[in-house]
Amino acid sequence: MFVELMPLLKDRTLLLTMARVGDKVKVNVIPAKAKDGEDQALTTPLSYTASPEELDAEFGKHLGGYVDTHVALGSTLAEAKAEMDAAAKTARQKAKATQASKAEPAVAKKQEAATSPTTTEAMPSLFSAPPQSTEPATSSPGEERKTS
Repeated sequence: MFVELMPLLKDRTLLLTMARVGDKVKVNVIPAKAKDGEDQALTTPLSYTASPEELDAEFGKHLGGYVDTHVALGSTLAEAKAEMDAAAKTARQKAKATQASKAEPAVAKKQEAATSPTTTEAMPSLFSAPPQSTEPATSSPGEERKTS
């Protein structure tokens, strides 16, 4: 039994409890969190209830399967976390590059705007008043004046 527990004891503390339930024995193997922020799945306990003879014969096999699954889950979670961290790092670098490339044209446009004359005076606005002519309007009676 303790040989099967050694891989699990490598990284964490285990709490073993046993209780008599009628003619049977209930054994609980409860792994503690190895560090803060660890996935809750890695602290799932194993609970096994059987007669003392069945425990002697089969508990080691069940415990071995539990430990193997636990170790595999831990390494799978570690791999997934490493992949997500790498993807996040790549995304941050891409976002920085995109922001930098967007900032360069904006700086160039600001410099162009500062050096080029404004064209707002030449182009009338929808809300600007029509240009006032200093010439007197000469229209004959009966003619309509066209405005553009």
